[in-house]
Amino acid sequence: MNIDNLQMPAAGSSRRHWLRSAAVAGGLLLPGVRAMADDPVFSVVETADGRVRGLKSGGIHVFKGLRYGADTGGANRFMPPQPVARWAGVRDATAYGNYAPQMPADRRRAYADLIAYDLQPGGMGEDCLVLNLWTPSPERSARRPVLVHLHGGGFYAGSGNSPQFDGEMLARFGNAVFVTLNHRLGSFGYLNLAGHGGERYAHAGTAGMLDVVAGLKWVRENIEAFGGDPSRVLVFGQSGGGLKAGALMAMPAARGLFHRAGVMSGSGLRLMPKETSHDIAGRYLAALQVGKGALDRLHQLPMEQLLAVQVQFEQADRAQGEAPRAFSPVVDGVNLPRHPFDPDGPAVSAAVPMIIGTTFEDRAYRQGNFGLDQAGLLKFAEAKLASRPGVDAKAEAPKLVAMYRDEDPKATPYQLQARIDTDTTFRLGAQLQAERKAAQQAAPVWTYLWKTPSPAFGGRYGAPHGVDIGPSLHDIRLGLNGPSDEQMGLADQLASAWVSFAASGDPNNARTPAWAPYTREKRTTLVFDGPASATRAVDDPRRAFRTYWLPV
Repeated sequence: MNIDNLQMPAAGSSRRHWLRSAAVAGGLLLPGVRAMADDPVFSVVETADGRVRGLKSGGIHVFKGLRYGADTGGANRFMPPQPVARWAGVRDATAYGNYAPQMPADRRRAYADLIAYDLQPGGMGEDCLVLNLWTPSPERSARRPVLVHLHGGGFYAGSGNSPQFDGEMLARFGNAVFVTLNHRLGSFGYLNLAGHGGERYAHAGTAGMLDVVAGLKWVRENIEAFGGDPSRVLVFGQSGGGLKAGALMAMPAARGLFHRAGVMSGSGLRLMPKETSHDIAGRYLAALQVGKGALDRLHQLPMEQLLAVQVQFEQADRAQGEAPRAFSPVVDGVNLPRHPFDPDGPAVSAAVPMIIGTTFEDRAYRQGNFGLDQAGLLKFAEAKLASRPGVDAKAEAPKLVAMYRDEDPKATPYQLQARIDTDTTFRLGAQLQAERKAAQQAAPVWTYLWKTPSPAFGGRYGAPHGVDIGPSLHDIRLGLNGPSDEQMGLADQLASAWVSFAASGDPNNARTPAWAPYTREKRTTLVFDGPASATRAVDDPRRAFRTYWLPV
């Protein structure tokens, strides 16, 4: 509808209806004009900063691009997040906002599209402190549990705009409020300039995580207006989202902003040391040809120029076969006083219960050698064992491969390679994180292992990194899962566990088997292995592999 074509109402017509139609056609709602309670299309909610207008979809009220912080460009670069200026009238919240500047996606591997981290709507830009929200109804009296989902992509890529993280299905299924948020990434969020520019840049190395804290403060202040309960907030995520949830556990500024935490294949025990990040920042400034006394130039250079240098560092990491890690939260002694889970669990979050999960072949995303043979598998095992002190890698490799082969005679060498790689990375970190959380004896921790393989490409990946994302959000449309009765049954179970955990601090519910917390005595783990009927709680599953790599 074109606003220029609207005619003034004839005598006897509703002037209010005409004003509302004109406002909608023009992309805004005028001051004093609001969507009616029974409006089939729009919802208007009053936030602390002003009114916002969302859309209704299948009975769910959807608000996209809600601003929780000011533009991070120009003078605000590398600074802590700044508040939003209050507005008059009604601000549109029907389209995704910006996602953070980041390295473009590389879709040359099929897995990249299956995981869909880097396929996201919305434009790239520094005005990226926005969040998206799904709720069954914006009624203050509803006080539903709140699930804040942090996106994957490490600390360098992704956004809450990804179709993979759409919250409509989970909000409807769990009668809960679901939130995703965008925040600064890469050098824009984690360039440690404190040692180069003084007090002005004291928080630059943790700016991205301070954004997340600001988003959680917005939730605390506003979520009740959207039907959520600010005293029942779960923060969780997969991969980089799990890393961020773990980092929040060690941040004093985040204390009290969330009440449960979940880590899915992202158990980061340590973050960037201050000394290492200082050196990286020095090389970054040199690449930009910005001298130590000329840091003001950083606020004037085009975003694209900063991003181009960032990508140079990230590509160097990729050349070594790893995800970019040059820019990540800095243990600065203030915002992050310590590493999240090293050498033990952080006292600041000791009372926060956790769920920690991994998948059987998390590291299947890393390799593409699907035709790997036995000789290649042995060579891979030797390389893994080479760094172990006192181990004859050549003699031990056949024994190690035999142990993995005995566990699953039908697995391909590629899948066994991924399991060895996973057991020494993702699962090792998850086991240590669970051990250290349980040792605090202040709040329970539950663990799960997802073994059900992805059907993608005939199951060649096994159960790779991210295969549990869709089921956790009760949304199995995308590539790693796909619509089927088996996948939906598993989604019923995992999504129910997350919703129950958000609501009560305990994931047990009518859809899953009894699931005891993890303790060092039993190490009980919920195992998803095939159809939902096969899901079961197992004490210390795969104990031989755990003790081989982690003798505790």
